[in-house]
Amino acid sequence: MQGLLMDVWGRGGPWIASIALGLLCCHDRSPAQGTPSYASLPPQESRILRQKLPPERFVKQQSDEVDVAPVGRDSRLQPSFAQGSVPSVSDLADVTPTDWAYQALQSLVERYGCVTGRPGGGFQGRRSLTRYEFAAALDGCLQAWGERRSLADLSPEEWQTLERLQRDFGGELEDLGDRVVDLDRQIAQLEAQEFSPTLIMGGESIIALSAGFGGPESAGDATNPVLTHLTRLGLVSSLTGRDRLRLEFQASNFANRGFASPSGFNSDMALLSFQGNTDNQIQLSRLEYRVALSDRFVITARPVGFSLSSVLTANSPYFDAGRGAISRFAEASPAFKLGRLDAGGGFDWLISDTVRLQGAYGVRTANRSQEGQGLFNSDHSAFGVQLFLKPAPTVLTGISYLNAYSGNGRLDTFTGSFLADTNSFINEPARIQGVNATLQWRVFDNVTFSTWGTWLFSDALDSDRSATTTSYLFGLSYADPFQREGDLLALLVGQPLRVVSGTGLPFGEDEDRSLHFELFYRLRLSDRISITPGVFIVTNPEHDADNPALVVGTIRTTFRF
Repeated sequence: MQGLLMDVWGRGGPWIASIALGLLCCHDRSPAQGTPSYASLPPQESRILRQKLPPERFVKQQSDEVDVAPVGRDSRLQPSFAQGSVPSVSDLADVTPTDWAYQALQSLVERYGCVTGRPGGGFQGRRSLTRYEFAAALDGCLQAWGERRSLADLSPEEWQTLERLQRDFGGELEDLGDRVVDLDRQIAQLEAQEFSPTLIMGGESIIALSAGFGGPESAGDATNPVLTHLTRLGLVSSLTGRDRLRLEFQASNFANRGFASPSGFNSDMALLSFQGNTDNQIQLSRLEYRVALSDRFVITARPVGFSLSSVLTANSPYFDAGRGAISRFAEASPAFKLGRLDAGGGFDWLISDTVRLQGAYGVRTANRSQEGQGLFNSDHSAFGVQLFLKPAPTVLTGISYLNAYSGNGRLDTFTGSFLADTNSFINEPARIQGVNATLQWRVFDNVTFSTWGTWLFSDALDSDRSATTTSYLFGLSYADPFQREGDLLALLVGQPLRVVSGTGLPFGEDEDRSLHFELFYRLRLSDRISITPGVFIVTNPEHDADNPALVVGTIRTTFRF
């Protein structure tokens, strides 16, 4: 015990803060593994909402909502020592043998076993703390120490040191106990409420300066620099404690399809991820109700703003309009954007801690009762089922099967060539089937490799026409390259959606191959503000070697509130 206290007190105030913070894991209020991020909400309201929306681990990383999880280092892939002592100081991700306090921390772990890590496997030893926090840390350390040694083993010097610490922090320890009792009472009151009067608001505003370069000679004024915005406001509440009602409103002004317009590059390959246009009018962009039928089964209904990715996990670290990829193509697989749907729902079943089964169904005209429209008779519909796996602590993977109906034979993903998105202009009802696979692998603590690939087969119902299209992408990201928490450097390379084969197609196949190269750096200025300069280049646009490469650059600033 004497050695323990000499290690702590002998190093001075900053080291005390580091040790105490590492011991505070049992008092930490960080979300559990796999929980949704409510970074845009006030901390107190965010914590309350997390407690009222079980099971949080079902709610996936969402691409196009204002409360998406941070891009880059995925907390769901991090090891956690939050419920037990650290077996070795080397297991702490942010502590290295070169740190000046390494030996003292090693002594605490090996001799007394009373150091625990923060969620995510870190220690965060440079953060300051209050006297209350130190008192809680001291109490946790003494409890852990008491489990390993008997009080009879204490030497007189250790007794004196222990008595002095308990005397110095007696008031804080007593007050801390009162606070815990009060928190337990408040939590019990919240859990007993049938209806929550709390309506939580969060929002995001993306302001971007963008410009296009290169491309065909006809791409003139329509690629001039533009200053645009996308602003979203979300409202979230819970009615029973096991559900979530969500509304989102949106306004934007990126007009005329931007650089993808006929007078610009005339290609969907030039679309940006944050691109949209409501003529600055506020519109309801999403309405969703999600309820947990059990601790492992959740159903979702979204009559406004639905896509397959509303239920199926896209499993892309760049699926975030404000902080992820800058292009529409690179943010996520086109399989999850199939059909330009607007309403639907699905289920999410956590079979085990490493296996999830998800299913989604959506249509384009669910709100119309006319013939050929409605929820189950629409001229455009899609169904998808996905098996989502976590085979290792640093690996997330999923495989999906898709089955869709298109009244005009089009895919309508807006991520590839015109021939691919129209299935070479089949222009008649078609059945679409496909397979999509995704992978995220945290190779090192700061390095993540990701990839996805999709294969879609379309078969016309009134003729022998058919088309096969493919797309893929590889991504490599480096988090905190300059030791700045929240920064992200990413390089993405892939092939936009392309017609690779077919039968009886009016315009044939895509003869050549386009490649998409994207580079961006997200600079985190604060918890609420980030700036992302980025550029992407598409060779042989529209999979046509006669077309010069197109270049789109942007400086995207994201404000979250």
